[in-house]
Amino acid sequence: MKINTFTYILLAAYLATFLRITINNNFFISIIGSFLVGFFISRRLSDSTEKILLSGFFSCFTSFSGFIYFLYKILNQGDWIKFIIFFNLIIIVNLFTMIIGFWISRKIT
Repeated sequence: MKINTFTYILLAAYLATFLRITINNNFFISIIGSFLVGFFISRRLSDSTEKILLSGFFSCFTSFSGFIYFLYKILNQGDWIKFIIFFNLIIIVNLFTMIIGFWISRKIT
């Protein structure tokens, strides 16, 4: 990997982290991130651009730790039913949002 690509990945990660802190809503961030991942996956991007977006920006923007922490708080309360519902709901909604982003990107081109 070229040094320029690595630098751009770091800058994209920094920007995504800043946006994540300013928005401060895990569900909203995961919906936006899933949509944009689906949108950009359907595009024919260069290898370096794909690494910058997917590994740099979206991996920090839609961090898995926010999702896990949210579920941990529910599980810590001892509410197993709520945990199972939210776990499945978040995964299904994010998957459909990613598919919608993919579909919209295909319709544009």
